[in-house]
Amino acid sequence: MLTKRRLVVFFSDAALITLALLLAFLLRFDFTVPPQQLDLFWECLLVVLLVKPLVFAATGFYNSLWRYASVQDGLEILKAVTLSSILAVSAVFYLRQFTPLPRSIFLLDWFLLLGLIAASRLVWRVYRESYIIGGSCEGPRTLIIGAGEAGSLLLKEIRRHPHTSYNVIGFVDDDGEKRGMKLHGIPVLGTTKSLSALIRLNEIEDVIIAMPSADSRAIRRIVDSCKNANVTFKTLPSIGELIDGSLSVSQIKKVEIEDLLGRDPVVLDRELIGSYLSGKRVLVTGAAGSIGSEICRQVAQFKPAKLVLLEQAETPLYEIEKELASKFPELNLLPLMCDVRDRDKVQAAFEEFSPEVIFHAAAYKHVPMMEYNPAQAVLNNVFGSKNVADAAHHCRVKNFVMISTDKAVNPTNIMGATKRSAEIYIQALARTSGTKFTTVRFGNVLGSNGSVIPLFKEQIAKGGPITVTDRRIIRYFMTIPEATQLVLQAGSIGSGSEILVLDMGEPVRIVDLAEELIRLSGLTPYSDIDIVFSGLRPGEKLFEELLIEGEGILPTSHDKIKVLASVQIDLDPVRDELECLYAAARANDLDALMESLKRLVPEFKPAYSFSGEAPATFQRVRPDLFPSALSAKARVLPIRK
Repeated sequence: MLTKRRLVVFFSDAALITLALLLAFLLRFDFTVPPQQLDLFWECLLVVLLVKPLVFAATGFYNSLWRYASVQDGLEILKAVTLSSILAVSAVFYLRQFTPLPRSIFLLDWFLLLGLIAASRLVWRVYRESYIIGGSCEGPRTLIIGAGEAGSLLLKEIRRHPHTSYNVIGFVDDDGEKRGMKLHGIPVLGTTKSLSALIRLNEIEDVIIAMPSADSRAIRRIVDSCKNANVTFKTLPSIGELIDGSLSVSQIKKVEIEDLLGRDPVVLDRELIGSYLSGKRVLVTGAAGSIGSEICRQVAQFKPAKLVLLEQAETPLYEIEKELASKFPELNLLPLMCDVRDRDKVQAAFEEFSPEVIFHAAAYKHVPMMEYNPAQAVLNNVFGSKNVADAAHHCRVKNFVMISTDKAVNPTNIMGATKRSAEIYIQALARTSGTKFTTVRFGNVLGSNGSVIPLFKEQIAKGGPITVTDRRIIRYFMTIPEATQLVLQAGSIGSGSEILVLDMGEPVRIVDLAEELIRLSGLTPYSDIDIVFSGLRPGEKLFEELLIEGEGILPTSHDKIKVLASVQIDLDPVRDELECLYAAARANDLDALMESLKRLVPEFKPAYSFSGEAPATFQRVRPDLFPSALSAKARVLPIRK
């Protein structure tokens, strides 16, 4: 309380309390107070000066930052003035032994004090925003695209910063009725169709896109207009990132490729998700990976009783544990160093921590890398998943959600075949288990470890060229937050043994993605940055699929999640084949490993074999590069010429 600012406000309020009471008496008696009422005035003044400031201080009235006064602060003023007036009137009546008094005086005093206090709070904010900040903007002349809620919040936030780097000149909005209107004193100049002309006429230097729900076509049209006018363009986060309603100038960011893909915001049934996560013990495997770490962030928001981060990589595990501890200080976190291939350690961890919900995200996902290391792909993706699933079954875990991939559908590569093998085992195990096993299958996620976006950005930063495997290649894409949010939702929908497929939208040509990234960097494709086509990598397909022949697809309660018709798979034959696969992987017998994978996954059609003559597009690797223990036969690996 004893700060210079608060003392000034305190004594100012005392003066306003005096003024309100004086005006109340003057208005009640037509500005001629009878002499016999003067004693009442002085008694009332003494009481209100003792009671009201004390009530204001006791209710935390002087803890608010009035430069940001809002409707909520107005309600706080109403509560404090009303409470102080009731106590002051009660004290006056008590001191006057409840003799009749002019009641209108007290009503006038309450009304006048409420108006004076509210006006005193708001007048500083108005003066500050209109004259101090508004008159000192020296930043670039800026247009805000979108005169809606996001644009309004953005302008308010910009005005709250005295050293803001944006001098907002006007708004642009496609709602014709808003043209010529003003939002917080800033005019709406026109629509996005005339954006280039508006930029030139108003000498605009920066454009901020404040339309979090706009589709990709609208964003692309705005970006093209900004490029043609040679101005800097930025955007606000998506609706998912603004879900808490907060907004700050620091959230303004460059337009990213994710903004141009136009993914619709995910609407979650948070109550349904909370019913199986809140207050539960949750374990995430691969917790430091791109998908696993985002699952941890999403799960933490639902306040689980404990969150176990199971990961084999030390440094990434340290980083995600530090991040979560900072963002969620009340969360009970346990970083656990463990390799899913270590069956005994996994089983011991489950027995010790008794998780109730499992998200299994640990996997090797890099397609060409797994082509060179098939035994490790099998041991990690198949038997790592088997170890986690078996431990969940034996410990009677309630919910188990496994992250799969569209590459498991009609696989032509080792990674896809191993993920499909894991799907088959978990579907078979689910038939005899009390654990609810759910598999979630989706395609590529933007920005994940090993994805093309970071690679393309790195190549652009080096001056190019960008390497694309084939001009025709297409992929499904979704953002990491979108994928993980839908994974959480899928875990609440599945009833056991199903494979759920996420709606991936329309596929995107990789070459189009590369061209857009070059343009977003302010460069011209094939001129400033070249794009070269290097040929398909080992195990790579031109397009990915989400369904295997015979898998029917049915809707669920969520419009972005579909369920595949369950397939009856017997567990015993699968276990027998897995024993053969495990023996082959442990012995690095690649021929036996491939044959076992083909028996386990009949639709697996590899593009080459690991022995014999190499296809024309491959060359034989020098034998001296590999220990003789790898294979007795000459080993052929798909190396690009």
